[in-house]
Amino acid sequence: MWANVRKQFERQVVRPDVVKKMIECGMRVSDDEKIYVDGVEVDYSAVARAVDVDRRVVKQTVEQIRRNGYLYSLFSKTKPLGTSLVDLVRELGYTGIVVQADPKSSGIMAAVAEILSRHGMVVRQAVAEDPEMVSEAKMTLVVEGELTGRAMEELHSLKVVRSIKILK
Repeated sequence: MWANVRKQFERQVVRPDVVKKMIECGMRVSDDEKIYVDGVEVDYSAVARAVDVDRRVVKQTVEQIRRNGYLYSLFSKTKPLGTSLVDLVRELGYTGIVVQADPKSSGIMAAVAEILSRHGMVVRQAVAEDPEMVSEAKMTLVVEGELTGRAMEELHSLKVVRSIKILK
């Protein structure tokens, strides 16, 4: 998806940065060219500050999205994923597991979840970054339970796994 979206902005320098921020935050564009995160309207200036561009660039980006059938078909339906628990693992008594693996390999999430399940760990949340948007994409799991040494060994034994980091 990101490659197709980026192509629509290939002649602009900073509009792709605005679009990337909109995707990251789950912002949608309405019929009347306003930006929303869920039902909350987001001012062009706020987006501009987040991306470090002039508010007019954000306005022009939204206008371009609204005029383009393909872009509008995406950005009129975009929603935020929800609250990330990653930064709350300590407060919630959970464990965070950051897995870097070959993002083009299939079954990574299933293999990791299967290992965790066998060791009695419950996955509460899984967030995987899109390798088209992030150069070093990773998958972060928030799990209930302690990661044992044996489970860690099994995770490291997966051929596609490059590294594992534990968040506490």
